Amino acid sequence: MKVGHLAELPEQRAGQDPGSLCIEDSARKLDAHGFAREVESAAGRLAEAGVRRGHVVATILANRIELVTTFFAAWRVGAAVTPVNPALTAGEKAYQLADSSASLAIVAEADMAGELPVPAITANELVQDHESAERIGFSLEDLALIVYTSGTTGKPKGVLLDHGNLAAMNEMMIGAVDLKPSDRALLVLPLFHVNGIMVSVVGPLSAGGSCVISQFQLTSFWAEVESYRPTYFSAVPTIYLLLNALPEDIHPDVSSVRFAICGAAPMPPNAITEFESRYGIPVLEGYGLSEATVASTLNPLKGPRKVGTVGLPLVGQHVRIQANDGSFLEAGSVGEVVIAGPNVMRGYLNRREETEQALQGGWLHTGDVGYLDQDGYLVLVDRKKDMIIWGGENIYPKEIEAVIHSHPAVLEAAVVGRSNPIYGEEPIAFVALRPGASVEPAELSEYCSAHLARFKVPREITILDALPKNSVGKITKEALRNR
Repeated sequence: MKVGHLAELPEQRAGQDPGSLCIEDSARKLDAHGFAREVESAAGRLAEAGVRRGHVVATILANRIELVTTFFAAWRVGAAVTPVNPALTAGEKAYQLADSSASLAIVAEADMAGELPVPAITANELVQDHESAERIGFSLEDLALIVYTSGTTGKPKGVLLDHGNLAAMNEMMIGAVDLKPSDRALLVLPLFHVNGIMVSVVGPLSAGGSCVISQFQLTSFWAEVESYRPTYFSAVPTIYLLLNALPEDIHPDVSSVRFAICGAAPMPPNAITEFESRYGIPVLEGYGLSEATVASTLNPLKGPRKVGTVGLPLVGQHVRIQANDGSFLEAGSVGEVVIAGPNVMRGYLNRREETEQALQGGWLHTGDVGYLDQDGYLVLVDRKKDMIIWGGENIYPKEIEAVIHSHPAVLEAAVVGRSNPIYGEEPIAFVALRPGASVEPAELSEYCSAHLARFKVPREITILDALPKNSVGKITKEALRNR
Protein backbone atom coordinates (compact mmCIF):
# COMPACT_ATOMS: atom_id res chain seq x y z
CA MET A 1 0.00 0.00 0.00
CA LYS A 2 1.51 3.32 -1.08
CA VAL A 3 1.23 5.86 1.73
CA GLY A 4 2.19 9.52 1.43
CA HIS A 5 0.80 11.89 4.05
CA LEU A 6 0.19 9.85 7.18
CA ALA A 7 -3.07 11.65 7.95
CA GLU A 8 -4.61 9.61 5.14
CA LEU A 9 -3.37 6.23 6.36
CA PRO A 10 -6.33 5.19 8.59
CA GLU A 11 -8.87 5.95 5.85
CA GLN A 12 -6.74 4.18 3.24
CA ARG A 13 -6.48 1.07 5.42
CA ALA A 14 -10.22 1.06 6.06
CA GLY A 15 -11.00 1.43 2.37
CA GLN A 16 -8.62 -1.31 1.29
CA ASP A 17 -9.24 -4.02 3.92
CA PRO A 18 -11.65 -2.81 6.65
CA GLY A 19 -11.69 -6.09 8.58
CA SER A 20 -7.91 -6.53 8.82
CA LEU A 21 -6.40 -6.39 12.30
CA CYS A 22 -4.78 -3.00 12.73
CA ILE A 23 -3.78 -2.23 16.30
CA GLU A 24 -4.19 -3.69 19.77
CA ASP A 25 -3.02 -3.37 23.35
CA SER A 26 -3.75 -5.27 26.55
CA ALA A 27 -7.20 -3.65 26.84
CA ARG A 28 -8.66 -3.90 23.33
CA LYS A 29 -8.03 -4.38 19.62
CA LEU A 30 -9.21 -2.49 16.53
CA ASP A 31 -9.55 -3.57 12.92
CA ALA A 32 -8.80 -1.07 10.14
CA HIS A 33 -12.39 0.16 10.02
CA GLY A 34 -12.59 0.62 13.79
CA PHE A 35 -9.27 2.45 13.93
CA ALA A 36 -10.28 4.84 11.14
CA ARG A 37 -13.56 5.62 12.93
CA GLU A 38 -11.75 6.27 16.20
CA VAL A 39 -9.24 8.59 14.53
CA GLU A 40 -12.02 10.49 12.75
CA SER A 41 -13.96 10.92 15.99
CA ALA A 42 -10.85 12.01 17.91
CA ALA A 43 -10.06 14.54 15.17
CA GLY A 44 -13.54 15.97 15.68
CA ARG A 45 -12.90 16.32 19.42
CA LEU A 46 -9.62 18.12 18.78
CA ALA A 47 -11.39 20.49 16.41
CA GLU A 48 -14.05 21.12 19.08
CA ALA A 49 -11.21 22.04 21.47
CA GLY A 50 -9.98 24.65 18.97
CA VAL A 51 -7.06 22.71 17.47
CA ARG A 52 -6.33 23.91 13.93
CA ARG A 53 -3.68 23.57 11.25
CA GLY A 54 -0.30 24.72 12.57
CA HIS A 55 -1.19 24.07 16.21
CA VAL A 56 0.68 21.63 18.46
CA VAL A 57 -0.95 18.89 20.53
CA ALA A 58 1.02 17.40 23.44
CA THR A 59 0.52 13.77 24.46
CA ILE A 60 1.37 12.81 28.05
CA LEU A 61 0.52 9.13 27.96
CA ALA A 62 2.13 5.74 28.47
CA ASN A 63 1.92 3.29 25.56
CA ARG A 64 -1.72 2.59 24.64
CA ILE A 65 -3.99 2.67 21.58
CA GLU A 66 -5.29 6.16 22.40
CA LEU A 67 -1.78 7.56 22.09
CA VAL A 68 -1.53 6.32 18.50
CA THR A 69 -5.06 7.55 17.82
CA THR A 70 -4.03 11.04 18.96
CA PHE A 71 -1.10 11.14 16.52
CA PHE A 72 -3.30 10.42 13.54
CA ALA A 73 -6.17 12.61 14.77
CA ALA A 74 -3.87 15.61 15.20
CA TRP A 75 -2.41 15.07 11.72
CA ARG A 76 -5.99 14.76 10.41
CA VAL A 77 -6.71 18.37 11.49
CA GLY A 78 -3.31 19.66 10.35
CA ALA A 79 -1.70 19.87 13.79
CA ALA A 80 1.69 18.59 14.94
CA VAL A 81 2.29 16.37 17.96
CA THR A 82 4.92 16.69 20.67
CA PRO A 83 5.04 13.43 22.66
CA VAL A 84 5.90 14.00 26.33
CA ASN A 85 7.44 11.39 28.59
CA PRO A 86 4.88 10.87 31.42
CA ALA A 87 7.75 10.22 33.85
CA LEU A 88 9.06 13.79 33.54
CA THR A 89 8.70 16.11 36.52
CA ALA A 90 6.03 18.82 36.45
CA GLY A 91 8.71 21.39 35.66
CA GLU A 92 10.14 19.33 32.79
CA LYS A 93 6.68 18.83 31.31
CA ALA A 94 5.93 22.54 31.61
CA TYR A 95 9.18 23.36 29.81
CA GLN A 96 8.32 21.13 26.83
CA LEU A 97 4.75 22.41 26.63
CA ALA A 98 5.91 26.02 26.71
CA ASP A 99 8.85 25.54 24.33
CA SER A 100 6.67 23.72 21.77
CA SER A 101 3.81 26.23 22.17
CA ALA A 102 1.38 23.36 22.69
CA SER A 103 -2.24 24.49 22.69
CA LEU A 104 -3.72 21.29 24.18
CA ALA A 105 -2.51 18.25 26.10
CA ILE A 106 -3.93 14.73 26.06
CA VAL A 107 -3.52 13.11 29.49
CA ALA A 108 -4.34 9.81 31.19
CA GLU A 109 -6.33 11.15 34.15
CA ALA A 110 -8.38 14.32 34.62
CA ASP A 111 -6.54 15.26 37.82
CA MET A 112 -3.35 15.73 35.79
CA ALA A 113 -4.87 18.69 33.98
CA GLY A 114 -4.46 21.04 36.94
CA GLU A 115 -0.69 20.53 36.93
CA LEU A 116 -0.29 21.76 33.35
CA PRO A 117 0.05 25.27 31.90
CA VAL A 118 -2.26 24.42 28.95
CA PRO A 119 -5.81 23.03 28.63
CA ALA A 120 -6.05 19.24 28.76
CA ILE A 121 -8.52 16.48 27.98
CA THR A 122 -8.27 12.79 28.86
CA ALA A 123 -7.50 10.04 26.39
CA ASN A 124 -10.80 8.33 27.20
CA GLU A 125 -12.74 11.51 26.45
CA LEU A 126 -10.84 11.97 23.21
CA VAL A 127 -11.97 8.65 21.72
CA GLN A 128 -15.65 8.90 22.62
CA ASP A 129 -18.05 9.53 19.72
CA HIS A 130 -17.69 13.04 18.31
CA GLU A 131 -18.69 14.84 15.13
CA SER A 132 -16.19 14.49 12.30
CA ALA A 133 -13.72 17.31 11.76
CA GLU A 134 -13.90 19.45 8.64
CA ARG A 135 -11.79 17.98 5.85
CA ILE A 136 -8.61 19.87 4.96
CA GLY A 137 -5.97 19.54 2.27
CA PHE A 138 -2.77 17.82 3.35
CA SER A 139 0.76 18.95 2.58
CA LEU A 140 4.03 17.10 3.14
CA GLU A 141 5.42 20.42 4.33
CA ASP A 142 3.07 20.40 7.33
CA LEU A 143 4.88 19.94 10.63
CA ALA A 144 4.21 16.43 12.01
CA LEU A 145 6.31 15.90 15.14
CA ILE A 146 8.31 17.93 17.62
CA VAL A 147 10.45 15.29 19.32
CA TYR A 148 12.66 16.40 22.18
CA THR A 149 16.23 15.20 22.48
CA SER A 150 17.33 13.61 25.74
CA GLY A 151 19.06 16.82 26.79
CA THR A 152 22.42 15.45 27.92
CA THR A 153 23.83 18.98 27.51
CA GLY A 154 21.61 21.87 28.56
CA LYS A 155 17.86 21.97 27.98
CA PRO A 156 16.27 19.42 25.61
CA LYS A 157 15.91 20.62 22.01
CA GLY A 158 12.77 20.22 19.92
CA VAL A 159 13.52 18.38 16.66
CA LEU A 160 11.15 19.54 13.89
CA LEU A 161 10.01 16.72 11.59
CA ASP A 162 7.53 17.44 8.82
CA HIS A 163 5.31 14.97 6.97
CA GLY A 164 7.82 14.82 4.14
CA ASN A 165 10.43 13.55 6.62
CA LEU A 166 8.04 10.92 7.98
CA ALA A 167 6.88 9.80 4.52
CA ALA A 168 10.46 9.40 3.29
CA MET A 169 11.56 7.51 6.42
CA ASN A 170 8.49 5.29 6.27
CA GLU A 171 9.18 4.24 2.69
CA MET A 172 12.85 3.59 3.49
CA MET A 173 12.08 1.39 6.51
CA ILE A 174 9.38 -0.64 4.74
CA GLY A 175 11.79 -1.30 1.90
CA ALA A 176 14.75 -2.08 4.15
CA VAL A 177 13.02 -4.91 6.05
CA ASP A 178 10.47 -5.84 3.36
CA LEU A 179 7.36 -5.20 5.46
CA LYS A 180 4.16 -6.85 4.19
CA PRO A 181 0.49 -7.16 5.30
CA SER A 182 1.46 -10.36 7.12
CA ASP A 183 3.85 -8.48 9.41
CA ARG A 184 3.05 -7.78 13.02
CA ALA A 185 5.19 -5.60 15.26
CA LEU A 186 5.46 -5.97 19.02
CA LEU A 187 6.03 -2.45 20.34
CA VAL A 188 8.02 -2.39 23.57
CA LEU A 189 9.77 0.98 23.25
CA PRO A 190 8.09 4.21 24.45
CA LEU A 191 5.98 6.17 21.98
CA PHE A 192 7.52 9.50 22.97
CA HIS A 193 10.50 8.65 20.73
CA VAL A 194 10.68 8.21 16.97
CA ASN A 195 11.86 4.59 17.08
CA GLY A 196 8.62 3.39 18.63
CA ILE A 197 6.49 5.65 16.46
CA MET A 198 8.08 4.96 13.08
CA VAL A 199 9.50 1.43 13.30
CA SER A 200 6.81 -0.34 15.32
CA VAL A 201 3.62 1.60 14.52
CA VAL A 202 3.73 3.68 11.34
CA GLY A 203 5.79 1.09 9.41
CA PRO A 204 3.62 -2.00 9.93
CA LEU A 205 0.33 -0.07 9.62
CA SER A 206 1.48 1.47 6.34
CA ALA A 207 2.45 -1.96 5.02
CA GLY A 208 -1.04 -3.30 5.76
CA GLY A 209 0.14 -5.16 8.85
CA SER A 210 -0.58 -4.70 12.54
CA CYS A 211 0.94 -3.47 15.77
CA VAL A 212 0.68 -4.80 19.32
CA ILE A 213 1.27 -2.04 21.85
CA SER A 214 3.06 -3.09 25.01
CA GLN A 215 5.85 -1.98 27.35
CA PHE A 216 8.94 -4.04 28.02
CA GLN A 217 8.83 -6.25 31.09
CA LEU A 218 11.60 -8.83 31.37
CA THR A 219 9.40 -11.34 33.18
CA SER A 220 6.64 -11.30 30.55
CA PHE A 221 8.41 -10.43 27.28
CA TRP A 222 8.78 -13.93 25.86
CA ALA A 223 5.27 -14.86 27.01
CA GLU A 224 3.97 -11.90 24.97
CA VAL A 225 5.98 -13.06 21.96
CA GLU A 226 4.43 -16.53 22.28
CA SER A 227 0.93 -15.10 22.76
CA TYR A 228 0.86 -12.28 20.19
CA ARG A 229 3.05 -14.04 17.57
CA PRO A 230 4.80 -10.92 16.23
CA THR A 231 7.01 -11.14 13.16
CA TYR A 232 9.48 -8.56 14.53
CA PHE A 233 10.29 -6.18 17.35
CA SER A 234 12.65 -3.26 17.85
CA ALA A 235 14.62 -2.84 21.07
CA VAL A 236 17.65 -1.16 22.62
CA PRO A 237 20.88 -2.95 23.69
CA THR A 238 19.86 -3.08 27.36
CA ILE A 239 16.84 -5.23 26.50
CA TYR A 240 18.94 -7.72 24.54
CA LEU A 241 21.52 -7.86 27.35
CA LEU A 242 18.79 -8.62 29.89
CA LEU A 243 17.30 -11.33 27.65
CA ASN A 244 20.76 -12.86 27.26
CA ALA A 245 21.10 -12.98 31.04
CA LEU A 246 17.88 -14.97 31.59
CA PRO A 247 18.28 -18.47 33.07
CA GLU A 248 19.46 -20.98 30.49
CA ASP A 249 16.40 -23.20 30.94
CA ILE A 250 14.16 -20.55 29.31
CA HIS A 251 13.44 -21.61 25.72
CA PRO A 252 10.58 -19.53 24.26
CA ASP A 253 8.72 -20.32 21.05
CA VAL A 254 10.00 -17.61 18.68
CA SER A 255 8.95 -19.28 15.43
CA SER A 256 6.82 -16.29 14.40
CA VAL A 257 9.71 -13.79 14.65
CA ARG A 258 11.65 -13.26 11.42
CA PHE A 259 14.00 -10.53 12.71
CA ALA A 260 14.69 -8.07 15.52
CA ILE A 261 16.07 -4.53 15.25
CA CYS A 262 18.58 -2.99 17.63
CA GLY A 263 19.24 0.74 17.83
CA ALA A 264 19.60 3.81 20.10
CA ALA A 265 23.14 2.85 21.21
CA PRO A 266 25.90 0.53 19.97
CA MET A 267 25.48 -3.11 20.99
CA PRO A 268 28.54 -5.12 22.08
CA PRO A 269 29.29 -7.51 19.18
CA ASN A 270 29.56 -10.55 21.46
CA ALA A 271 26.07 -9.78 22.83
CA ILE A 272 24.55 -9.90 19.33
CA THR A 273 26.27 -13.21 18.65
CA GLU A 274 25.05 -14.58 22.00
CA PHE A 275 21.44 -13.49 21.37
CA GLU A 276 21.32 -14.90 17.84
CA SER A 277 22.90 -18.17 18.94
CA ARG A 278 20.56 -18.63 21.88
CA TYR A 279 17.23 -17.51 20.39
CA GLY A 280 17.77 -18.04 16.66
CA ILE A 281 16.50 -14.56 15.77
CA PRO A 282 18.62 -12.44 13.40
CA VAL A 283 19.43 -9.04 14.93
CA LEU A 284 19.60 -6.13 12.50
CA GLU A 285 21.70 -3.49 14.21
CA GLY A 286 21.16 0.01 12.86
CA TYR A 287 22.01 3.61 13.51
CA GLY A 288 20.11 6.86 13.44
CA LEU A 289 19.03 9.97 15.30
CA SER A 290 15.80 11.82 15.97
CA GLU A 291 17.24 14.52 13.70
CA ALA A 292 17.17 11.98 10.83
CA THR A 293 13.67 10.66 11.68
CA VAL A 294 15.08 7.55 13.38
CA ALA A 295 17.27 5.47 11.01
CA SER A 296 20.07 6.06 8.54
CA THR A 297 21.87 2.72 8.37
CA LEU A 298 20.82 -0.87 8.98
CA ASN A 299 22.41 -4.26 8.63
CA PRO A 300 20.52 -5.87 5.74
CA LEU A 301 17.89 -8.52 6.26
CA LYS A 302 18.91 -10.11 2.97
CA GLY A 303 22.65 -9.97 2.55
CA PRO A 304 25.68 -10.06 4.85
CA ARG A 305 25.06 -8.83 8.41
CA LYS A 306 28.33 -7.59 9.84
CA VAL A 307 28.44 -7.80 13.62
CA GLY A 308 30.37 -4.81 14.94
CA THR A 309 28.95 -2.49 12.28
CA VAL A 310 25.64 -0.64 12.15
CA GLY A 311 25.04 -1.62 8.56
CA LEU A 312 24.63 0.06 5.19
CA PRO A 313 22.99 3.42 4.43
CA LEU A 314 19.27 3.06 3.77
CA VAL A 315 18.27 3.55 0.14
CA GLY A 316 17.60 7.26 -0.38
CA GLN A 317 20.14 8.49 2.18
CA HIS A 318 23.78 9.46 1.89
CA VAL A 319 26.17 8.73 4.76
CA ARG A 320 29.71 10.11 4.58
CA ILE A 321 32.69 10.56 6.89
CA GLN A 322 33.95 14.13 7.22
CA ALA A 323 37.30 15.45 8.42
CA ASN A 324 37.63 18.52 10.64
CA ASP A 325 38.45 20.64 7.58
CA GLY A 326 35.14 19.68 5.92
CA SER A 327 36.60 17.26 3.36
CA PHE A 328 35.16 13.78 2.88
CA LEU A 329 37.34 10.83 3.87
CA GLU A 330 38.00 7.54 2.10
CA ALA A 331 36.98 4.10 3.39
CA GLY A 332 38.73 3.16 6.61
CA SER A 333 39.45 6.74 7.70
CA VAL A 334 37.92 7.94 10.98
CA GLY A 335 35.95 11.19 11.14
CA GLU A 336 32.51 12.63 11.90
CA VAL A 337 29.47 10.83 10.49
CA VAL A 338 27.35 13.17 8.35
CA ILE A 339 23.99 12.38 6.73
CA ALA A 340 21.90 13.81 3.89
CA GLY A 341 18.47 12.78 2.66
CA PRO A 342 14.75 13.68 2.67
CA ASN A 343 14.45 12.27 6.20
CA VAL A 344 16.74 14.92 7.72
CA MET A 345 14.93 17.29 10.09
CA ARG A 346 13.73 20.76 9.26
CA GLY A 347 15.78 22.04 12.20
CA TYR A 348 15.63 22.68 15.93
CA LEU A 349 12.68 24.66 17.27
CA ASN A 350 13.58 28.27 18.07
CA ARG A 351 17.32 27.51 17.83
CA ARG A 352 18.60 29.08 14.65
CA GLU A 353 22.29 29.01 15.51
CA GLU A 354 22.25 25.36 16.57
CA THR A 355 20.22 24.45 13.47
CA GLU A 356 22.74 26.14 11.18
CA GLN A 357 25.58 24.38 12.94
CA ALA A 358 23.89 20.96 12.78
CA LEU A 359 22.93 21.31 9.09
CA GLN A 360 26.07 23.06 7.91
CA GLY A 361 26.80 22.54 4.21
CA GLY A 362 23.57 20.62 3.64
CA TRP A 363 24.67 17.69 5.81
CA LEU A 364 23.39 16.65 9.23
CA HIS A 365 26.41 16.67 11.52
CA THR A 366 25.76 13.85 13.96
CA GLY A 367 28.57 14.36 16.48
CA ASP A 368 29.35 10.66 16.11
CA VAL A 369 32.80 9.43 15.12
CA GLY A 370 33.15 6.46 12.79
CA TYR A 371 34.34 5.10 9.46
CA LEU A 372 32.98 3.25 6.43
CA ASP A 373 34.61 -0.10 5.71
CA GLN A 374 35.54 -1.27 2.21
CA ASP A 375 32.00 -2.60 1.67
CA GLY A 376 30.32 0.62 2.79
CA TYR A 377 29.21 -0.60 6.22
CA LEU A 378 29.33 2.05 8.95
CA VAL A 379 31.43 1.35 12.03
CA LEU A 380 30.87 3.70 14.98
CA VAL A 381 33.93 4.53 17.02
CA ASP A 382 32.35 6.82 19.60
CA ARG A 383 30.57 10.07 20.28
CA LYS A 384 32.74 13.07 19.42
CA LYS A 385 32.05 14.62 22.83
CA ASP A 386 32.77 11.34 24.66
CA MET A 387 36.30 10.97 23.28
CA ILE A 388 38.97 11.15 26.00
CA ILE A 389 42.29 12.85 25.23
CA TRP A 390 45.10 11.46 27.41
CA GLY A 391 48.35 13.35 26.91
CA GLY A 392 47.56 13.88 23.23
CA GLU A 393 46.36 10.28 22.68
CA ASN A 394 42.73 9.79 21.60
CA ILE A 395 40.92 7.22 23.73
CA TYR A 396 37.51 6.00 22.55
CA PRO A 397 35.36 4.76 25.47
CA LYS A 398 33.45 2.38 23.20
CA GLU A 399 36.62 0.32 22.67
CA ILE A 400 37.20 -0.03 26.42
CA GLU A 401 33.52 -0.79 27.06
CA ALA A 402 33.62 -3.61 24.50
CA VAL A 403 36.53 -5.23 26.34
CA ILE A 404 34.91 -4.92 29.78
CA HIS A 405 31.63 -6.23 28.43
CA SER A 406 33.34 -9.36 27.10
CA HIS A 407 34.03 -10.43 30.69
CA PRO A 408 31.47 -13.16 31.55
CA ALA A 409 30.35 -11.47 34.78
CA VAL A 410 29.52 -8.11 33.17
CA LEU A 411 26.05 -7.07 32.04
CA GLU A 412 26.80 -3.45 31.07
CA ALA A 413 29.74 -1.05 31.12
CA ALA A 414 30.24 2.66 30.59
CA VAL A 415 33.51 4.59 30.41
CA VAL A 416 33.83 8.35 30.89
CA GLY A 417 36.69 10.83 31.17
CA ARG A 418 37.86 12.28 34.47
CA SER A 419 40.06 15.36 34.74
CA ASN A 420 43.77 14.71 35.20
CA PRO A 421 46.02 17.66 36.14
CA ILE A 422 48.94 16.47 34.01
CA TYR A 423 47.51 14.45 31.11
CA GLY A 424 44.18 16.27 30.64
CA GLU A 425 41.78 13.34 31.05
CA GLU A 426 41.87 9.73 32.16
CA PRO A 427 39.33 6.92 31.61
CA ILE A 428 37.24 5.56 34.48
CA ALA A 429 34.65 2.81 34.22
CA PHE A 430 31.27 2.01 35.73
CA VAL A 431 29.99 -1.56 35.56
CA ALA A 432 26.76 -3.46 36.27
CA LEU A 433 27.01 -7.23 36.72
CA ARG A 434 24.84 -10.06 35.46
CA PRO A 435 22.32 -11.41 38.00
CA GLY A 436 24.10 -13.66 40.48
CA ALA A 437 27.57 -12.81 39.14
CA SER A 438 30.47 -11.61 41.27
CA VAL A 439 33.77 -9.97 40.33
CA GLU A 440 36.10 -7.49 41.99
CA PRO A 441 37.20 -4.20 40.34
CA ALA A 442 40.84 -5.34 40.56
CA GLU A 443 40.03 -8.46 38.54
CA LEU A 444 38.30 -6.36 35.86
CA SER A 445 41.29 -4.02 35.77
CA GLU A 446 43.62 -6.96 35.25
CA TYR A 447 41.31 -8.25 32.52
CA CYS A 448 41.49 -4.87 30.76
CA SER A 449 45.28 -4.83 31.02
CA ALA A 450 45.43 -8.10 29.10
CA HIS A 451 43.42 -6.67 26.19
CA LEU A 452 44.21 -2.95 26.07
CA ALA A 453 47.21 -0.67 25.83
CA ARG A 454 48.24 0.59 29.25
CA PHE A 455 47.02 4.18 28.67
CA LYS A 456 43.52 2.88 27.82
CA VAL A 457 43.06 0.83 30.99
CA PRO A 458 40.52 2.54 33.34
CA ARG A 459 42.22 4.20 36.31
CA GLU A 460 39.24 3.31 38.46
CA ILE A 461 36.37 0.80 38.10
CA THR A 462 33.18 1.20 40.11
CA ILE A 463 30.57 -1.56 40.30
CA LEU A 464 26.96 -0.33 40.54
CA ASP A 465 23.66 -2.17 40.94
CA ALA A 466 22.51 -0.60 37.65
CA LEU A 467 23.79 2.05 35.26
CA PRO A 468 21.70 5.24 34.93
CA LYS A 469 19.60 5.41 31.75
CA ASN A 470 17.34 7.83 29.97
CA SER A 471 13.79 7.09 28.85
CA VAL A 472 14.93 5.16 25.77
CA GLY A 473 17.22 2.88 27.76
CA LYS A 474 20.42 4.62 26.68
CA ILE A 475 23.09 4.95 29.37
CA THR A 476 23.35 8.58 30.53
CA LYS A 477 27.06 9.25 30.81
CA GLU A 478 26.46 12.78 32.07
CA ALA A 479 25.10 11.30 35.31
CA LEU A 480 28.24 9.16 35.62
CA ARG A 481 30.52 12.12 34.96
CA ASN A 482 28.73 14.04 37.69
CA ARG A 483 29.68 11.35 40.22
